[in-house]
Parts: sequence; C-alpha cells; structure tokens
Amino acid sequence: MIRPDPHQDSRAERLLVLVGIVVLAFNLRPAAVSVGPVLGELTAELGMSPTTAGVLTTLPVLAFAVFGALAPWLARVVGVHRVTLLSLVAVVVGLGVRSRIDHVPAFLALSLLALGGMATANVLLPTLVKLHFPHRVGLLTSIYTTALAVGLTLASVATVPLSEQLGSWRWGLLAWAVTALVAALPWVALVRHDRAPDEAVQTVTLRDVARTRLGWAMAAFFGLQSLQAYSIFGWFAQVYRDAGFSPGTAGLLLGVITAMSIPLSFWVPHMASRLHDQTWLITGLLACYPVGYLGLILAPVGGAWVWAVLVGVACAIFPLVLTLIGLRARTSAGTAALSGFTQSVGYLIAAVGPLGMGVLYDVTDGWTVPLGALLVLVVPMLVAGLTVARPAYVEDQLDRAREVSRAG
Repeated sequence: MIRPDPHQDSRAERLLVLVGIVVLAFNLRPAAVSVGPVLGELTAELGMSPTTAGVLTTLPVLAFAVFGALAPWLARVVGVHRVTLLSLVAVVVGLGVRSRIDHVPAFLALSLLALGGMATANVLLPTLVKLHFPHRVGLLTSIYTTALAVGLTLASVATVPLSEQLGSWRWGLLAWAVTALVAALPWVALVRHDRAPDEAVQTVTLRDVARTRLGWAMAAFFGLQSLQAYSIFGWFAQVYRDAGFSPGTAGLLLGVITAMSIPLSFWVPHMASRLHDQTWLITGLLACYPVGYLGLILAPVGGAWVWAVLVGVACAIFPLVLTLIGLRARTSAGTAALSGFTQSVGYLIAAVGPLGMGVLYDVTDGWTVPLGALLVLVVPMLVAGLTVARPAYVEDQLDRAREVSRAG
C-alpha cells in the first residue's frame, strides 16, 4: 500500500515555497521561446545553417521528452528541492553563457543544458504542489500556470524590444538568465526540505505508471493537446500571413491566442479541482477547437479575431492537464512519476505536430488540409480526455496491477 506523504510546513515555509513555485514557473518558458523572435539575427551572426536552426527549434520538445523522463528518478535520488535548484542553475548557466559565445555546437549544447533544466523543473512542479499543498492542488496549479503563461508571453513579446534597447540579440537572451538567477534564490533556502527517503513509503517509477491505463490515457491527452499547441504556436502566424494579413497583424492574432491563456490559466485549474468529474469542462474547452479551425478554413479573414479567441480558449486544456496530474495521484511520488511519464511520452507525440503541419502544407500548397488534420485529431484527444476526467488514482491502479501480477 502506498501511503500519503507525511509532510507538514509552517506558515512561513509555505509562503517561501509559494514564492519559489511562482518565480520558478515564470522562468520555465523563456528558455524555449526567447530564441524564436531573434532567430533571424542569431542565425545570421553565428553563421547557422537552416538545418541547424531547425535542430535548435526542435530542442525544446526533445528536452521535455528526455529530461522529463529522468526528473522523477533524479528527485528520488537527489531530492526534489535540490533538483529544482540545480535545474534553475542549469537554466542560468545555459542561457547566460550561450548568449556570449560564437561557436555553433557550443551554442546548441548550452541551449540543451538550459532546456534540460527547464524540462526537469517543469515535471517537478506538480510534485512540489502535491507535497506542500496537497489540499490546494487546484489553487496552486492556477497560480503557477498563470505565472508560466505570463513568462511565456513576456519572453515572446519582450525579447526583441530588449535586444533593440540593449543593442544586440545577445543581451535580449541574457536578460532571461538574470530572471532565472533571481528565481533560484528562494530554492537555496528550500533545499533543507530534502531528507532521507522514508523506506516505508513505497516509490512509484515511470515503469510502474506505464502499467496503468490512467498513465497512458494521461500521456495521450497531454501529448495530443501539446501537438495542437505547438502546431498553433509554430505555424499560425504564417497561416494568417498567407490569408492576407500583414506580419504585424498576424503577430497580434497569434498574441490573442496566447494571451487567452493568462486569465484561463487561473480559472480552469481552480474549477477543475472543485469538480468530482471534469467531463463537461474538458468537452466545453475542446469544442472550441473545431469551431475555430472550421472558421479559419471557411472565413480566415472576416472572422479571424473570433477564431483566434476560440482557439485560445481551447488551448486552456494545457493547465487543465497539469491540474489532473496532481488530482490523479495520492502522493508526491505518484505525482512525480505520473508527471514524468505523461510529459515525456506526451512531448514525443507533440513533436509530430509542427513537422506534420509543414509536410501537409508542402504537399497540398495550402492550409485547408493541415487545419483539417488538427480538427480530426480533436476526436482522439476528446476520447483520452473523457477517460481521465473520471476520478481515479495512479497508485490505486498500480496496486491492482500488482495484485493481479501476484495472483498470476
């Protein structure tokens, strides 16, 4: 039997953890999205080929898949708070040093270091919430996903102005190393929370989660929503430009999609945690995808702003999935394993999205078929979502699997 965590914090400790979680979440997207706005200047100055630039833009998904799988093991061996601090140190070193060098292989390696730190901490966030705020999972997920959305939006829109103001893309990228350094400060004090593992509390591994129906359903749900999101963030600006919008307006339309995530990232997790069954919430959010995609296909100009709002609402499935990771596990160990499995397998699924959109566009010379493909993929995402909407715990399914194994 897997026991709940016997962990209690004082009010001051909870406040410090809350601050640490917020500043950590704010810094978990700039490493991935700050390069895009200055990619042209960066590749020109470093002499980076289009193929190498493609590798650079693919690194975030690969980092999430690889380092996300390692995060639960690292947390068990080193300690979840120590690993969180080390993850932020990796972000600081990776972002800071890469902004000062000219060697392309070193730039890629340091980018991977920063992204690896980001991916590891990303997996551990639900674990930290479950460990320190087991009865406030929805509220804390609301807070940290909102901080994450704010960090993502600022990194997307502020990197270019910072680069122009400071005189170089290098300074624009270095700025996010500074914010990560500030975010590391609370975690220096929080490493003392790590203690020797309680041998009586059974650990949960990724292999354990892979034996459960819930684990695979969560991975499919997370992966398919990430596939949609990365396809949107990677290609919709071009969709709008091909429809006849100026580059500036296309960027604003994409900004509407991403900006919708800020208020919804606060509301959706809180609402999900208050529901016994999240079926209607998942169904309602996902229904916005086909309406938005059909609108883009049939009236890409006339209703562009409406379709952007609808697609942005549908993208709020992301904070909902993160909330479900915490709600579908009883312990911090179970949360860590479920988070690692869900995100590592999920991001492998997500990698197909941007690549598939590009291939379909090249083959058909238009956006109707790629948008139609995204629309069709809403169906399996709904099936996976309805599966995880019903109350269940990964530890319970694992206990049953072990009982069946022993009986056999």
